[in-house]
Amino acid sequence: MPHALSDLLDRRQPGFSLERPFYTDPAIYVADLQDIFYREWLFALPACQLVKTGSYVRLRIGAYDVVVVKGADGQVRAFHNSCRHRGSILCAASQGQVAKLVCPYHQWTYELDGRLLWARGMGDDFDAAKWGLRPVHLRELCGLVFICLAETPPDFDGFAELARPYLEVHDLHRAKVAHTTTITEKGNWKLVWENNRECYHCGGAHPSLCQSFPIDPEIGGVTADGGASPKLQAHFDKCAAAGAPAQFRMEGDGQYRVARMPLNEGAVSYTLTGQPAVRRPLGRVAIPDAGSLLMFNYPSTWCHFLPDHSLTFRVTPVGPQETEVTTTWLVDRDAVEGVDYDLKTLTEVWLHTNDEDREIVEANQQGINSPAYTPGPYSSLEESGVIQFVDWYAATMGRARGPRAVAAE
Repeated sequence: MPHALSDLLDRRQPGFSLERPFYTDPAIYVADLQDIFYREWLFALPACQLVKTGSYVRLRIGAYDVVVVKGADGQVRAFHNSCRHRGSILCAASQGQVAKLVCPYHQWTYELDGRLLWARGMGDDFDAAKWGLRPVHLRELCGLVFICLAETPPDFDGFAELARPYLEVHDLHRAKVAHTTTITEKGNWKLVWENNRECYHCGGAHPSLCQSFPIDPEIGGVTADGGASPKLQAHFDKCAAAGAPAQFRMEGDGQYRVARMPLNEGAVSYTLTGQPAVRRPLGRVAIPDAGSLLMFNYPSTWCHFLPDHSLTFRVTPVGPQETEVTTTWLVDRDAVEGVDYDLKTLTEVWLHTNDEDREIVEANQQGINSPAYTPGPYSSLEESGVIQFVDWYAATMGRARGPRAVAAE
């Protein structure tokens, strides 16, 4: 590795941005994949995206190729997208629907639960039961599907137990996909997250979002002790009394957080007017001004759950300076486009915001690429969320390198 990652972690100055190699070095990008994306639970998709038996979505994470598919029993499973014969991919499209998983090379045929059903010309002593598809760990939480590429996955129950009471009221089992987009940001995945974890930039960069989302750093940031101003605490208490848990909670060494945050006064959804985007609500949030349940789980997702609709975001690194961000808008399954919602009204705020964030991240990456770049100080008031993310990243990478790097934290 051209830059010794352990040395870079050892000399990292807390409260400052990372040194240039963290955002540019191909070897550190590979280390990020190996030590984080290949080990941690990753958000895959909302379960409602797989509508029918045989519906599948193909995901690529670094060197791995995964297919997530809905079985005849209604269960969602994930498999490595590689035939057990000679390794050819099974599903070439990014998504689709199949009756069985059939290898296009030699037609080895697998059931949707991964069992090998048919393999021509393999002889009488061939035991098909030994050659099913290799599974990928999968957990479904309140309509959200997560996968883990590690042979032995880390704990998922802690996150599930924290998030479930907050998510249940949103009834994502009743959701359908209204729209989805994937954009490529020409920036390192950590820059995508750093930009997401603060609204220091929002006033000057996101005119559409700021019609509804507050630029108050208490709303967008991270309070490690879970404390809240009296105004914010009153909002938490009002939501909880109406059956929608809201209190700020962050656990898992800061890896995941939930909090139901208020929107601007008079706003109830992410629209240019602040009015509902969908007439038929998704979920059972009893008060229209409950705001948005903001949830993140590093390294792959942040989500927004509102009384009328929900949004999921998936972050996937595809190169040292390239990251895919997939956004999915969810509405109630009985909501009718053109009657209960207008697609432009539903999506325009985050279409604008995502593109604005893409430009910001790309400009940030271009500046960091200059040899003149040196780490600068974060604002403890405006960028507490960024500090928390970078601390989590450094601690996670440090643990993978051993005691010396961890001690430097």
